Amino acid sequence: MSFPSDSSQRTLVSTSHRNLYSLERPHTSSTCKMNSDTQSNASEQAGRVDMEGSEVAISAHGNHKPRLLFMGLKRSGKSSIINVVLYKLPPTETVFIPATVVIKKHALYSYRNFQIWDLPGQIDFLETNFDTESIFGAAGAMVWILDAQDDYLESVGRLTETILQLQQQYPDIQYAVFIHKVDSLGSDFREEVVRDVIQRITDDLADAGLENPAVSFYPTSVYDDSVYEALSKVLQRLNPQLAAFEALLNTLAAACKMQKLYLFDVCSKLYVAADTSPVDMPGYSLCSDYIDTIVDLAEIYGWDRGKLRRGGEGEDRNGGGGAEASGTADEGDAESFINGIRGYCLYLKEMNKYLALIGFSKEPRFAVEKPLIDYNVQVFQDALAAVLALT
Repeated sequence: MSFPSDSSQRTLVSTSHRNLYSLERPHTSSTCKMNSDTQSNASEQAGRVDMEGSEVAISAHGNHKPRLLFMGLKRSGKSSIINVVLYKLPPTETVFIPATVVIKKHALYSYRNFQIWDLPGQIDFLETNFDTESIFGAAGAMVWILDAQDDYLESVGRLTETILQLQQQYPDIQYAVFIHKVDSLGSDFREEVVRDVIQRITDDLADAGLENPAVSFYPTSVYDDSVYEALSKVLQRLNPQLAAFEALLNTLAAACKMQKLYLFDVCSKLYVAADTSPVDMPGYSLCSDYIDTIVDLAEIYGWDRGKLRRGGEGEDRNGGGGAEASGTADEGDAESFINGIRGYCLYLKEMNKYLALIGFSKEPRFAVEKPLIDYNVQVFQDALAAVLALT
């Protein structure tokens, strides 16, 4: 691979077992070699991943399939969120979804399989005539959907009772509240409703003796990307590999001067990890639209590269043969690069059949430095594969 002529003036940031080239030019002259002490310091500053520590943390969860429970009053929007996120139902058609009357179980197949259970809102599953252990025993998180358009006092009361009962028997369950359907509220009234809901739930739990409850709140709507953002955050809390993912992404973002980096699950458009810089919602929406475009194009023009590789050098996807087929079979994972869209440069690289790395930057020399970025991303991909192999 040929690098720009001034690549000798780049500094190195160490991650895992290889080095990343930083795009930031140092103020003083430096070389592309570091002694062992310098590499060690750079690794610590960059948040180098402790593979042995990650293996210990992951081994306890290796065979666990995380379960996510969707709860709330009837017609609050539980089934709408699931159908929009998992099954790509247009948001305008969610009004035709029938009310849920039995527990519906859904599966999210990704680098790690998740269970999503949709519980009917008109049934209290904490009553004694239900087998609560089979429902809540393996639950990793409970998402309470609260309809912001309706009188939410009853929903707040039911949620408080549910959390207090679950805390006694299942203290490890994580809690999230989706303050849903906020798209129809004015901006000022929306903020007022969100503050009021958070205050009421926090006060009720505190009055019951539960101080500083581990409850997250997210205003959501199926008509924008807020529901994807919220559900991504919930699933990340169930991921024991999250710290390792974030450390690798932080190192890559610093080395490549990326404004934000996401590790997306391509099919669901949920991101399993991101670097720890603040979320840029316009940039996140751009990445989400980017995935839609790539997936739509892949459905039309895509082909089974695995089948080509298994077919050997004598076949290509059109039935031909020769050197051209051999060269195509050796191609790497899919990638895409767009320069100068809404002031951003977008970069996408396939990590495996489930995950894709997507980042954006406003760095003016991003396109010029792309060979270095490609190298850094390959280092990241190798380190990511090593972390995933610990599962």
